[in-house]
Amino acid sequence: MNQKSKQVPLKPKAEISPAGGVRVAVVSSCWHRDIVSNATAAICAELGRTSDPPSVVDRYEVPGAFEIPLHAKRLAASGEYDAIIACGLVVNGGIYRHEFVASTVIDALMRVQLDQDIPVFSAVLTPRDFHEHQEHLEFFSAHFIKKGTEVARACVETLRSLSKLPGIKV
Repeated sequence: MNQKSKQVPLKPKAEISPAGGVRVAVVSSCWHRDIVSNATAAICAELGRTSDPPSVVDRYEVPGAFEIPLHAKRLAASGEYDAIIACGLVVNGGIYRHEFVASTVIDALMRVQLDQDIPVFSAVLTPRDFHEHQEHLEFFSAHFIKKGTEVARACVETLRSLSKLPGIKV
């Protein structure tokens, strides 16, 4: 099926100030949910700390990382969000090259960001080695907390920076 993509008209965004809340959609893959959910929780906690009133975070789950970009595109096109954050863990499962999946997801998220004119952030991580033993499970669980906090901070700072840029004339 060959469809033309519908162009979504740009609308002015409310100015984001250090004291203003933002509305963020977080799209997380369910694959390794026990690890990935740490990023989502850290994002919510950090966005709650960095804005007053607290940011509104809507969470969406998808089966795997490959499904994230389409959800991000539709959420961005809705006009309901100031930013989209993607979370996932892409590991070498032996079926096909995980590098391909990771690259495809990141490329698609960048395309969503540029096509829809809304910031899209990635906490979709691809470790070189991942094994489901206790040491790796603990390491990556902690690492996803760190990355969730970092991506939330990047989101807030990017929205602040974008709010200072000249507006788009349609």
